[in-house]
Order: sequence, then C-alpha cells, then structure tokens
Amino acid sequence: MKKTEITQSFSNEGTRNEVRMRLVEVFAKETPGTGSGDLASRYIYYVETLSNGDRVYLQRPANLHNGFDFLVCVENTNYAEQGKRRRNYPKHEDIGADLQLKKDSDPEMYKKLYSLLRKVFECYDVDDKEINALTFTVGLPVDHIVKAIKWLFIEQDIRYWNYSGRNMTWGIIPDVN
Repeated sequence: MKKTEITQSFSNEGTRNEVRMRLVEVFAKETPGTGSGDLASRYIYYVETLSNGDRVYLQRPANLHNGFDFLVCVENTNYAEQGKRRRNYPKHEDIGADLQLKKDSDPEMYKKLYSLLRKVFECYDVDDKEINALTFTVGLPVDHIVKAIKWLFIEQDIRYWNYSGRNMTWGIIPDVN
C-alpha cells in the first residue's frame, strides 16, 4: 500500500485524555493494511509548521508497530551524532540535552522557556507569538523544541495510556533551579 499523507491541525487544549483521544479518533479512521511490508498501511500526519517552513509530522506505524504508536519526526533534521545513522526523529535525550544547553547559556531566558513548556505539558495551546518571543544562540530553535515536545507528550500519553504518560517526558526537562 502506498503511504497516505494528511495535513491535520490539533489543539492541545483540554485534559490529557481529551488531547490524546482527538488523535486516537483520527488514527481510528485509517484503512487497515492487509499484511506486512508493502501490504501494511502507512500514514504521515503533518501536524505543525516551524518558522523555517519545515514540518513536524507523525509517522505511522512506528518502528515497533504496536497499536497507536507513532514516531514524531521533523523534516530536514538530523538528530544523530556525527558519524551515526541519520535520524529525523528526536529521542528524549536529544531534547533534554538541547534544553540543558539553553539553560546553561541563558538561565533567565530558559525560565521563560520552561514556563512555556509547562503550559504545553499542562495541555494548553501556545501561539507562535509566545514562542517567537524566546530566542537562544545555542541549540535548536525554540519553536522546534516546543512543537516537537508537544507531540512527544501526546505520544507518551498514548503509549503509556494507563501509566504516567507525559510525566515521563516532563522528566527530561531541566528544572529552573
């Protein structure tokens, strides 16, 4: 089966369950595959656009092919260390290391970023104006971090449905103290 590409907007407002269920309801409309390999159904959901024009997208199925699992990917990005296999999806440690770099470089600006990330964690929408008010001279652009981590939170809420969900991802964010 060919890969289906969909552009979809999702609000982050509401409870954790409301947010994750909006996504699950979209995934539930997918056409099932008829086997593995070329017979599997594959989907790309473009969910965010960064200020540089690159998009954050969800790729289904993910590597493990489990249920509603998906990868959070960013176009034209390579998170892999130099000499390692190219990877366009961030791992938690990639985001955590970038945030630590930001904190170390500008602790006062990082406090503002931390507050913004807290809003996303608590299931509030943040707008581009709030995001673009924060700039760092190190690491990934702020919109890249904020928009990618939103989807890592949601992915964890789905993957760890009956457990801590997004709390696991919140644990990678360096505290402001």
